[in-house]
Amino acid sequence: MNPNMTLVRWLTLLVPVACCLFASRGLLHYFQLESYQFPGFFRTLKRNRIHSLLPGVCSAASSLLLLYFFDLLALRDAAQWIAVAAMCALLPAACALGYAIGRAFSEKHAKKKFVFTGRIKRLYVVFFLVMTLVSWLCAQTPWAALPAMWPLALPVVVALSGLLAWPVEKSISECYFRDARKKLLANPNLIRIGITGSYGKTSVKHILGTILGEKYPTLITPASFNTPMGVTRAIRERLTPSYQVFVGEMGARHVGDIKEMCRLVHPSVGIITSVGPQHLETFKTIERVAKTKYELIEALPEEGGHAYFFDDGAFCTKMYEKTHKLKTLCGFNAQTADCWCEDVRVSPQGSAFRLHIRGKGSVECHTRLLGEHSIQNILLAAAAASDLNLTLKQIAHGIEKLEPVKNRLELMTYPGSFTIINDAFNSNPVGAKAALKVLKGFPSRRIIITPGMVELGAQEAEYNRDFGREMAGCVDIAIIVGKKRAMPIIEGLKDAGFPENAIHRVDSLDESTKLLHTLVLPTDTVLYENDLPDHYQEA
Repeated sequence: MNPNMTLVRWLTLLVPVACCLFASRGLLHYFQLESYQFPGFFRTLKRNRIHSLLPGVCSAASSLLLLYFFDLLALRDAAQWIAVAAMCALLPAACALGYAIGRAFSEKHAKKKFVFTGRIKRLYVVFFLVMTLVSWLCAQTPWAALPAMWPLALPVVVALSGLLAWPVEKSISECYFRDARKKLLANPNLIRIGITGSYGKTSVKHILGTILGEKYPTLITPASFNTPMGVTRAIRERLTPSYQVFVGEMGARHVGDIKEMCRLVHPSVGIITSVGPQHLETFKTIERVAKTKYELIEALPEEGGHAYFFDDGAFCTKMYEKTHKLKTLCGFNAQTADCWCEDVRVSPQGSAFRLHIRGKGSVECHTRLLGEHSIQNILLAAAAASDLNLTLKQIAHGIEKLEPVKNRLELMTYPGSFTIINDAFNSNPVGAKAALKVLKGFPSRRIIITPGMVELGAQEAEYNRDFGREMAGCVDIAIIVGKKRAMPIIEGLKDAGFPENAIHRVDSLDESTKLLHTLVLPTDTVLYENDLPDHYQEA
């Protein structure tokens, strides 16, 4: 056999592999953003068809082009050293083209950047092996062009690589998980608190951590670390014997997620902040959301466990009534609640109210947090702190120290400029309504910039339409970002009689910023409501 033919076969095999290794960056980023969950990954591919399919299409075209030039130059019949030199040149060329493709179809200004974690590095190794195998299998067929055409199925190859890597990752994460649990349970006197809810859990976590800090060294999970591996990492990296309280935020996108978190934390205190239409894309119904949140209460010990609920007159109230464990109800009704408030005064500068805890008295409280819903979060934290033996004076002092959580109704004022209310972290129907209520308390003019809400399943358009109707009575100018989700919001605004000349639709956040600076006055207040994750951006 002509020795050059062996080189040709290797070249045919490796050129598409080299190209796809770099071109797949955006696809791997999507996989990472979806926490390596396959259902979410495939939904992201469906939402972002162009950015999902074109890397493979361009990789196939590039591979065909490079191999064509190899044949065109008749290098397969040239001297062997010339063929080797050509091969050595073509592989870097394939890598360079793949890199260019990867850059072209990746988010240029990603909010959550692609991070080369240990898991991604291991996934790349599996990905390379899978691509090589697929390329080799294609090379065994009689169709000469097929080895260069398999990149058309690049998203499927990425998913297959993730599936093959899963057992290894599961065993690694389980080792970390057990180590964190062992460390958490090593101190029998450590008070372990779990917080979950459709919304408000991060705020309640920070509020409770600040209040408990008046008496106890308290560790709260940082930022929005609310997945099993996120909480595991926080425990392994931050928990020391000096802490007396651990507060873990527990997020969920599927039934069973909270149960898994409780297997790690073993909480003795459980706080459910709310149940609402959040993550309906995965849960499908609010009833399944409620069932998942209640997994926290089921995990509390019969002896020594304590559950806290907000009296929402709906799911949380039903949960309170359902459980027979030690429980506390917080709310605005002094007749039914164990912890409530009276004489509430809400202003653009914050809130003031009188906090009551049944059997322990009352205290005047002041906070810089905006909105009545912030008081709801404070009540839950105050009730738990009181049962952990903080005095009313300590609780009030902690409440006065509270600062807004970043990107959650964060008030930003600049001398001589307009006021910003930054509520860009996330949005849901209840949270958006609360943000609009806060905005309405500011003097006109009031401007909103929003892309709408996501992860609301089949009802997403209707929720965004209702958002537009609610918006009409609270803002003077509406800047709607995007295309698909923008239309229901605009329809809702028009349904409510909002003037059409005050509605502006733009394609991106950058465009909204440019438009804002042509409209805004120094006396205006601007609400940024939601900022979509990278994998929800509309192409």
